[in-house]
Amino acid sequence: MESRSFPQQNKPRPLILVAEDVPRNLEIVCNILKKEDYRIAAAGNGRQVLEMVPLIQPDLVLLDVMMPEMDGFEVCQRLKNSLETKDIPIIFLTAKTETVDIVKGFEIGAVDYVTKPFNGMELASRVKTHLELKFTRERLKDLVAGRDMFFSIIAHDLRNLLQYLLLSADTLHNQYDSFDEERKRDYIRRFYNSSYQISGLLENLLAWAQSQRGMIEYYPEKIDIGALTAENIELVKENARKKNVALCSEIASGMFVFADRNMIRTVIRNLLANGIKFTNAGGEVKVSASQTGAWVEIIVSDTGIGMNAEEVAGLFKIERRQGKPGTANEKGSGLGLILCKEFVLENKGTIEAASEPGKGSSFRVKLPGLE
Repeated sequence: MESRSFPQQNKPRPLILVAEDVPRNLEIVCNILKKEDYRIAAAGNGRQVLEMVPLIQPDLVLLDVMMPEMDGFEVCQRLKNSLETKDIPIIFLTAKTETVDIVKGFEIGAVDYVTKPFNGMELASRVKTHLELKFTRERLKDLVAGRDMFFSIIAHDLRNLLQYLLLSADTLHNQYDSFDEERKRDYIRRFYNSSYQISGLLENLLAWAQSQRGMIEYYPEKIDIGALTAENIELVKENARKKNVALCSEIASGMFVFADRNMIRTVIRNLLANGIKFTNAGGEVKVSASQTGAWVEIIVSDTGIGMNAEEVAGLFKIERRQGKPGTANEKGSGLGLILCKEFVLENKGTIEAASEPGKGSSFRVKLPGLE
């Protein structure tokens, strides 16, 4: 049993700007940092620092206190007064005789200081600590922003669906006797469609909220992907029948993946529901799978309306989520695909989409397989 946070996108090696006017000291610092595999930029005075920082956006600045033209305190203050550079951590490099002035450095925004002559282990440790703190703050900021956007979207979509249900219910309640049978059946269809959409929205909301709070436990196991697909087809076949969309699985028996059953069930259900949503009557949603070496590739394809390149590029990004209506004017938040990506990544897999307007879409999920 594991409970894990979702993997972050790979980032380049941290970039550190070293501002030191004494060449020998600069060489010592750079040699220490090179052993830690950081990228390094160098500046020889305060004005160079102010020119370079906005351009290269370093992850951390090592700033000498005593420099020509402009001392480190003024440089630090200017960087902290700029919205563009205020969050970059600054560590002062200072002679022992200057440490009494370091309080001033903390007051204007520095995070730490290292004394000369340099102790390599101390310098490397302090740099590592403040880089980790910076990256943690950035991840937390992204998580909070994503959470806020997610719940804003959910609240908006739920409100619209519930208002539609209430309005339809009010109309049906007050005018029931004046409606013919066809009109009544039409309202019942509307109730079903709205209820189905609300149910899917709430399922994705609960799953996403649990994942962001680290409450979803990861239980990888041997899964018959054909059987799991058939189970999901049963869940969505009524909605496909109502739209006259054919559902088909071409997965051969005996094909297995090593993954968390609940997560992959959610992924396949969302991909099937997405295919049905954007396929016209008479179309088809198909699931197939193949194994190459240690990987199983699952493909969910449809003969639907398709997407342009810009829509495909934004499919798995919450800040660019797409809640466009389906072919029967089904509403949606676009959050199911975002959840799919998080769950696939958690299972050490990949997901990608391909589509063209008018030519349908296909989603390819790669997961660790079993012979």
